Amino acid sequence: MKALILTCSTGEGHNSVAAAVQDVFLTHGAQCDIEDALSFLSKRASDLICRWHARMYRYAPGAWRVGYRFLEHRPTAREERNLVIRILSLGAERLHERVAAEGYELLICPHVFAGLMVTKMRRLYPDEDVRACFIATDYTCSPFVANCGMDRFFAPAEQTVPEFTAAGIPAERIGVTGGVPVRRAFYERVEKTEARRRMGLPETGRMLLVMCGSMGCGHLDDLAGSMSGRLPEGTFSVVVCGTNEHMYKKLERIYEGRDDIHILGYCDDMPLVMDCADLYLTKPGGISVSEAAVKRLPMVLLDAVAGCEEPNLRFFGAMGCAVAEEKPEAAAAACLRLLADGGALARMGAAFPHWGYAAEEIWEQLTEREEARQ
Repeated sequence: MKALILTCSTGEGHNSVAAAVQDVFLTHGAQCDIEDALSFLSKRASDLICRWHARMYRYAPGAWRVGYRFLEHRPTAREERNLVIRILSLGAERLHERVAAEGYELLICPHVFAGLMVTKMRRLYPDEDVRACFIATDYTCSPFVANCGMDRFFAPAEQTVPEFTAAGIPAERIGVTGGVPVRRAFYERVEKTEARRRMGLPETGRMLLVMCGSMGCGHLDDLAGSMSGRLPEGTFSVVVCGTNEHMYKKLERIYEGRDDIHILGYCDDMPLVMDCADLYLTKPGGISVSEAAVKRLPMVLLDAVAGCEEPNLRFFGAMGCAVAEEKPEAAAAACLRLLADGGALARMGAAFPHWGYAAEEIWEQLTEREEARQ
């Protein structure tokens, strides 16, 4: 099987999913490449779209929320004439040239932008013998997913399947993975004391990990301020700012030399950082909550951006492994309460579902269907 994963750099989450799936394909001896779907429009277009996406997430989450809800409740706004679909369709011919030249047999789309582009390509070239699948990266069927003409749709949990069928996707095309695919490293565990030693963090006491996605959006400064000097005795927090360099410099300047709060910039070893923690304060991005689920790390979820993240919040909140709050002050208060209650943290950790390796499940389902097709 020769596969191409079409990701998008609108945050690192989709790239992380792509890397997890590629790793499994390569382990099984299949050829599997990764490309930025938006690059088939142009490199400049990809940079522009991703840059504005990051700005919306960081500085205008309210506008993002309104736009998402409009698309949720207005199906006609997602038809072919929609500007988003028309723009993405412009990359279909270039994508086809690449697919035909390389002889790809399977296109994997962990982002709806990629799914829409592949759908247009398949309509333009119906004789091209290439299969396609979509991987949901949130615990919902997001707007535009039903517009994607895929052979297979991977839903992250059985509870989400009715959303996909309600959107018009045939049940026989839906597979369940058991969580959103995350990198293999998250399934490995380093003992807490050893993990903290490697990170240069205090080896005793409970630790709160604070992070609002790879883009460092949300209210990191407000959250840090709300907890500064109020953490229970013997506890400390680690704030990860991701790619938000402005926030990193600001918080590093404010909290330099403090023992109860440690500021990190972009961190490329999040599995190890999570192994250090007892509680995770984050926005409910699909990949962030899935990584925490694999680590069985209790969460306080801040509804910082909403949109497709609200279903993630509801999903894990209903299971009892996460607490949800809308305001930074309320989220900070919830963290302070839980850090002082080891029993509550233990119950939340035990409430996570026992999922297997989602990327491996995708491989198995795809190869089973391929064998049945031959």
